[in-house]
Amino acid sequence: RFYCLTFNLSVKIYRSIVEELLERIAKCVELGKINEKPPYPPAMKGQPGADELTLQALNEGISPSDILQKGLIVGMERIGVKFKAKQVFVPQVLMSAKAMGTAMNHLKKFFKDGSVQRKGTVIIGTVEGDLHDIGKNLVAMMVEGNGYEVIDLGVDVKAEKFEETLEQHPGAFVCMSALLTTTMIHMEKINQLLKEKHPEVKTFIGGAPVTADFARQIGVDYYSDGPQDLVETLNKLSA
Repeated sequence: RFYCLTFNLSVKIYRSIVEELLERIAKCVELGKINEKPPYPPAMKGQPGADELTLQALNEGISPSDILQKGLIVGMERIGVKFKAKQVFVPQVLMSAKAMGTAMNHLKKFFKDGSVQRKGTVIIGTVEGDLHDIGKNLVAMMVEGNGYEVIDLGVDVKAEKFEETLEQHPGAFVCMSALLTTTMIHMEKINQLLKEKHPEVKTFIGGAPVTADFARQIGVDYYSDGPQDLVETLNKLSA
């Protein structure tokens, strides 16, 4: 009986240590603490960041899946909610994404061998005639940070490129971005081609001039007004 009590106490202590470490990882991502060297954020100067803590977690036997789901993704979800509520701005989100990316370098081999599963695949690009990529890049980083494989086609992407990529990645979600009203018309062409060849595909559009009404008019499945909104929709579809 004494052995059982001791064992149970040890398990509780270990779980507490694991939970604390995963929370520290989540906090580093949320606040953009990449590693020990950078002075940002000031309150965490000199402390280990997402880089060191992720490696520590792996060395201590915490599963890569738990590190991703209960640490890194939790941090990205928090910064996404703050961004949607306008409590933080693009620079803070970019720092969080960089912290996430640095930590993910330690997990890449586990994606390759199947130890960690992605939630799904997202194809994203700025449509033909449009060279703006800041918003698209931000969305791509947020989506990847929430556990999806992201295939970024870049800017000035023609309909055929979207379709070709979807052919190579069946079941992927397709996201189109535009900043110019003059390039929004290409979204309809892309959507029609995708739906014609892949009726089951779920398509998304977003960007400053884009609206929910426009999405309905051209037959796109979803309109997103920001990265967190897109992530929430993707999570519902992937559940």
